Amino acid sequence: MKTTWNKKTNLVHAGNRRSQFNEVSEAIFLTQSFVYETAEDAEKRFASDLPNDDFIYTRYGNPTIAMFEDKIAAIEGAEAAFATASGMAAVNGALMSMLSAGDHVVAARALFGSCLYILENILPSFGVRVTFVDGTDINQWKKAISQETKAVFFESISNPTLEVIDIKAVANIAKSVGALTVVDNVFTTPIFSNALSLGADVVVYSATKHIDGQGRTLGGVILGSEDYIRNTVEPFMKHTGGSMSPFTGWVLLKGLETLDLRVQAQSDSALEIAKSLIGHESISSVIYPGLEAHPQYDLCREQMKKGGTVIAFELLGGKEAAFSLMNSLELVLISNNLGDAKSIITHPATTTHQRLSADRRQQLGITQGLLRLSVGLEDSKDLIKDLSSALGNLVR
Repeated sequence: MKTTWNKKTNLVHAGNRRSQFNEVSEAIFLTQSFVYETAEDAEKRFASDLPNDDFIYTRYGNPTIAMFEDKIAAIEGAEAAFATASGMAAVNGALMSMLSAGDHVVAARALFGSCLYILENILPSFGVRVTFVDGTDINQWKKAISQETKAVFFESISNPTLEVIDIKAVANIAKSVGALTVVDNVFTTPIFSNALSLGADVVVYSATKHIDGQGRTLGGVILGSEDYIRNTVEPFMKHTGGSMSPFTGWVLLKGLETLDLRVQAQSDSALEIAKSLIGHESISSVIYPGLEAHPQYDLCREQMKKGGTVIAFELLGGKEAAFSLMNSLELVLISNNLGDAKSIITHPATTTHQRLSADRRQQLGITQGLLRLSVGLEDSKDLIKDLSSALGNLVR
């Protein structure tokens, strides 16, 4: 792999391996295990640290999955990566593999519902102490992080209220006590990401979202140093069974080739749509990191240049208005995914964050009137027209 390639080139060429047939499109190695020339060869492979091309079992490693791992590591600027069965397998694996009973984690309180479940329920059940803070308040991070802290965790842009966290500032505080910074970068995407260069130690993605980008498969990935991936994550993941399938790896390889084109276009459309929603009589607020009115606008511009592909907005009429708008849309789909080529709208209070108490949702800003819009690849004018028509129905 050429280290001088730029990100767009790496998306197409980095990490690619060709078989003896010299195929153009990466091969799918749909196999559970691999054949050894001799019994001695099998013994040798199992007994030693494996070179990159010595595979023994797909749960441990596979040529197609290795191509995906190498490619996304090159894009992200990471030493190594481990591909997982889903985005939540990546979050769980990144944290569980490094933590033990008695360890302390500090996390932003604004997180995806399943991430909150891991931090509020699973980790404490194994004796890990977790402290939640307002992720945008650096002073709260300073007060919460101590010499006992083993890791900090946050989403670079929170789901669904789109708070932008100062990665460099939080990472510096964590480093001062020897804690690792784990960043969920799903809303930022590998294209707009600078997390590792800003001081993060570990980055996780739900590849289900933008990396696939077409709603086809589940997948995730953990990225970090060679030592962390090989000696901490890999033993945990390969023995607990959270590895990616070869077919998924191939689908995601194909997704990476067009990732830059897709998210750049989606982000440009998202900005247009967000601006079109401002000032509507049925909308109390529009939340988009690319808008100057966003509280972390300057930080967003510094960390990722563009505002991303997701918009949140709050309707004055609460749940009734939110449901009415969703049901009036003709082009935008009702679903709970994001990062897709198709535009998708979600009501977080009754779906992705419904298990939280009403008080907790209120604390996080997840009101009954809040909607999350993932902008797809449709013409932005058509999307604006669809939203405008649905909003018009509310006024009537």
